[in-house]
Amino acid sequence: MKLNHLLSKTQILKQENNALLFNNKQAKQLLEHYGSPLYIYMEDVFRKCCQDMKNLVTYPHFKISYAVKANNNINLLKIAREEGLSVDAISPGEIFLEQAAGFDASEIFFVSNNVDVSEFKFAMERGIQISVDSLSQLDLFGRHFPNSKIAVRINPGIGDGHHDKVITAGDKTKFGIHATELQEIKNIAAKYNLSINGVNMHVGSNFLTIANFIAASKVLLSNAEMFIDTLEFVDIGGGIGISYKDGQEVDLKLLGQTLDELFYAFANKHNKMITFCIEPGRYVCAQSSILLATVHSIKTTPFTTFVGTDAGFNVLMRPMAYDSYHEILNCNNVRGEQTPVSICGNICETGDLLAQERPLTATKEGDILAILDAGAYGYSMASNYNARLRPAEVLLKTDGKAKLIRRRDTLADILANQILD
Repeated sequence: MKLNHLLSKTQILKQENNALLFNNKQAKQLLEHYGSPLYIYMEDVFRKCCQDMKNLVTYPHFKISYAVKANNNINLLKIAREEGLSVDAISPGEIFLEQAAGFDASEIFFVSNNVDVSEFKFAMERGIQISVDSLSQLDLFGRHFPNSKIAVRINPGIGDGHHDKVITAGDKTKFGIHATELQEIKNIAAKYNLSINGVNMHVGSNFLTIANFIAASKVLLSNAEMFIDTLEFVDIGGGIGISYKDGQEVDLKLLGQTLDELFYAFANKHNKMITFCIEPGRYVCAQSSILLATVHSIKTTPFTTFVGTDAGFNVLMRPMAYDSYHEILNCNNVRGEQTPVSICGNICETGDLLAQERPLTATKEGDILAILDAGAYGYSMASNYNARLRPAEVLLKTDGKAKLIRRRDTLADILANQILD
């Protein structure tokens, strides 16, 4: 059971009398105070995952870039910064959030994709390192910012990830410059007197074995040699996975040892201790969060039993978008005899399902479900679809206190950006 793995990581979450307690509070108490549904974050789990990445390798010039797209709550960004992480950004909005959280320009990496020159300008005016991922974007950057430093995103031809839609390298992705175009990169750079000071890649999201990632890293390092005279850093991307089920997890010890060998070998070969970067993605934040949802109906049909909750795909998109698995527990009845049910939300779409034919302990109206591993691409992908309100986010701190870190939407928020005659 995935719950056992999570309980081993935190002092905040406990199981007593067959119920889940959050810093010794019942789920019902939290929802009475903050509303339902509700995103809960466990500070100790979040910090532990940051530290896992900080201790991944022994190579001295190593940088961890937290993926803000996975979770953009500024309070979590501040914790990541306290733990020594840097950040990547994919938009001016993310740069704005990161600087508001206290990150310096030197700690931000803008990994652009199909942007206009105004976004390049936004980053350049702030002294932020930029990467481009196509020859046309490199040429656009060069026309407007000649004599500058720039990184290029390479497609190593090897991808990996939990779903086709999140594989970001290989033959079917929009990302990166193919390795056959390295000379053209140099030609455009020469045309505008650009210095290629970094190369980066990303194979995909939530890989659980390291073979493809390591193979792609080797390809990237080979490609990086073409720019060795001006090279300052290599970003090998990431997407390090977590097991959403009770099963296989990435072997971090083996991953770290293997990366150390690659990093030191490259540095020794070129007598150059460049900086190596990694983007661990969901690994930092996914396991730290539990989404609480209230059961409002039980509907039995000739084909299945539907457990209807207030957590539609406007609150958690991943199952709808990627058929993603999240372990789901009844906070009031954690262990016991289970019956297959389909757990759904309150959105007017047939696909609004959190789980289909999933074993669940006896559940009744008013019970509270805990949806595990909701910290990555949960709230950050939430919406007001069906004019539903986005939930609050609460941080359960290691000192036992609960801190509201994002308020629940109000009805007024739905009209906030609309122009009324």
